[in-house]
Amino acid sequence: MPKMKTKASAKKRFTLTATGKVKRKHAYKSHILTKKTKKQKRNLTHTAIATGADSANIKQMLAK
Repeated sequence: MPKMKTKASAKKRFTLTATGKVKRKHAYKSHILTKKTKKQKRNLTHTAIATGADSANIKQMLAK
């Protein structure tokens, strides 16, 4: 049986930490930034950890 392929879209968007958690970026930071406050843009800069069933689905897409 062949190996499972990694989904290229997931590979570009998510990374796994050493403990196996899924690291993701925040949405809403790419355009229409003039109406967003400095605080909002600054908080969207930091990465977050995917939670619950999302992380299980992402790991499956990453074939890990």
